[in-house]
Amino acid sequence: MADDLFQDLPPPSMSQSQPQQNTHSSINTSRSSTQESIPIPPPPAPPLKSALKRRIPPPESQPQAAVPEKRLRFKTTTDASEKQVIDAMQKIASHIKNPSKFNKASKLAIQLVQAGSIKHATADHFFAILEAAMSSLTTCNEPHLQADYHALFLAAQDAADVLNKKQRNLLSTWIIRAVWANDLFTDDSFVFSKATGRIKEAISGLPVASENDDMEESVALKEESAVPSTDGHTNEEEPDPFGLDALITNSKDDSSQEKREAVTNGRKEEEEENRVFLKLQREGLISCLEIAAKRYKIPWCQTAIDILAKHAFDNVSRFTARQRDAIGNLWASIREQQTRRKHGKSVSGKLDVNGFEWLQEKYANEKISIRHSVGGSGDRKCQQWLG
Repeated sequence: MADDLFQDLPPPSMSQSQPQQNTHSSINTSRSSTQESIPIPPPPAPPLKSALKRRIPPPESQPQAAVPEKRLRFKTTTDASEKQVIDAMQKIASHIKNPSKFNKASKLAIQLVQAGSIKHATADHFFAILEAAMSSLTTCNEPHLQADYHALFLAAQDAADVLNKKQRNLLSTWIIRAVWANDLFTDDSFVFSKATGRIKEAISGLPVASENDDMEESVALKEESAVPSTDGHTNEEEPDPFGLDALITNSKDDSSQEKREAVTNGRKEEEEENRVFLKLQREGLISCLEIAAKRYKIPWCQTAIDILAKHAFDNVSRFTARQRDAIGNLWASIREQQTRRKHGKSVSGKLDVNGFEWLQEKYANEKISIRHSVGGSGDRKCQQWLG
């Protein structure tokens, strides 16, 4: 019992504990009332982005930037007037005929096209440049001028909209010689095959040659001597035996006759333009065939030339008599060389049959089944395989 120190003391009274609880509750209520009376401050605003950036030092502390050096700049383009453009075109037309000056003159003409100086007012002068460049139809295929002619007439195609119908027709015939024919001298098989495809399309677009075309080719008609004779017959008038011409006014007849003459003259001019256009187009295509035939010794050109020559031979009726003979000789020569290659009798002594001819020979004797599959057990032979 000695361990219990509070044994003899009386138990605690309830009166002492209640005041303490009352004091604690009063303190808590006073604290809550004070907390409710004090307003809660709003949250601080977020800092601006500009405040987060690095401050720019004052201009005094900045190092001085290096002063750029002065440079001379020349103005490469000028707004030339119409008169200046015409004068420049006339000078170019006078120099472009000379093969030694063609390189520089053609570049100046291309610059005029790229600058947009070719308009309806200057179209005739620009066409004079092209006409002077094609004064000799064989010069455009010379080795040192092929690239310049090719670039000039490719640029001229962009300005063809401002030309009239006659000028556009002549430009298309010149493009055959200056662009298509020069593409046949390339070492790129894709460009070569694309050029042969254009030539085939042009051949297919030709009309069938008539007897008049053959006669015009063989005999050069002198139109100047024929025109005065026809005018003399039309202007002859019978004498008036009764003298009534002075009483009758022929104003209506004169006006109608003038209209008829204008219509007939317009038709004659249009027919003459079409005749010249077809003649130049046929001659240009024949020159392309001749250039292609000269490149037949190159192995990768042979297949495209074979197809081109075969297409020309199938459409030989669209050419004149002499041109038909030339195409026939070309096709006969190509057929002979094909036969020599198949039998290994080439100049080099090697069996230089290309892949196309090898496949053609292989599948020519293959049998085709009923379901049109090669190598079947049917009795149908492939007569014309791969051309």
